[in-house]
Amino acid sequence: MSLQSALYSGRVTHTRKRPRLHRLNYRVFWLWIDLEEIDGLDKALKVFSRNRFNLLSFNDRDYGDGTIPLRERVIGLLAEAGVDLGNGTVRLLTMPRVLGFVFNPISIYYGFGPDGRLAGMVYEVTSTFGIRHSYVLPVAAADAARGVIRQGARKALYVSPFMDMEMDYAFHGHAPGETVDLTVVGSDSEGVLITAGLQGNRSDLTDRALLSAALTVPLMTLKVVAAIHWEALKLFLKGVRLTRQPAPPATAASIQKLP
Repeated sequence: MSLQSALYSGRVTHTRKRPRLHRLNYRVFWLWIDLEEIDGLDKALKVFSRNRFNLLSFNDRDYGDGTIPLRERVIGLLAEAGVDLGNGTVRLLTMPRVLGFVFNPISIYYGFGPDGRLAGMVYEVTSTFGIRHSYVLPVAAADAARGVIRQGARKALYVSPFMDMEMDYAFHGHAPGETVDLTVVGSDSEGVLITAGLQGNRSDLTDRALLSAALTVPLMTLKVVAAIHWEALKLFLKGVRLTRQPAPPATAASIQKLP
């Protein structure tokens, strides 16, 4: 069957500039899932399942708040931001469960209008403290015409014990195609503090491609959690101070409306 869903293989990078320079660079892979194709993928692929154990899997409870279907939730959130997808599509960039285990620091929903242009995005961030928050951002018409992502949001979720809450995020990238790219720049009162990015190359979503990715980056999602704690230890040893965890956000989503 002809699929919009795909596999992206690439890397994530982080650079912290203050008070100590700190960099990381890890190989990862992501699923690019058209939310209307999930059940079809479950039937067509042997090493991938939905809501069932497999080498790689997608579990609905890993996303959103678990109360309504994901596509419906994303369309509703974007509608609150003034983005009407109509009969457009919602696609999700995320890491799958690997042998039943996953932790996604960020999963990104791309909302495309009926004309195929990127109209809005939902950045779903999950902290290591088990709290999930979504940043719901429209795409300006001029940027949509060029397939460009230029967005910003005030930090609402405490994600690292080494960063304060008084920060702003800037998102830069392009609508995914043969490649995917996104850069998130975090700035505070002193300027840019951290830059995080992801880059990947697209391949067809087949059992062979999934097996190759799983073998290239074995136990990937377990390594993500291990890497988070390892990098935190290195920051601590560099003398970066810890911050106090605030109360969780009052709402599950920060919604930026179209002007």
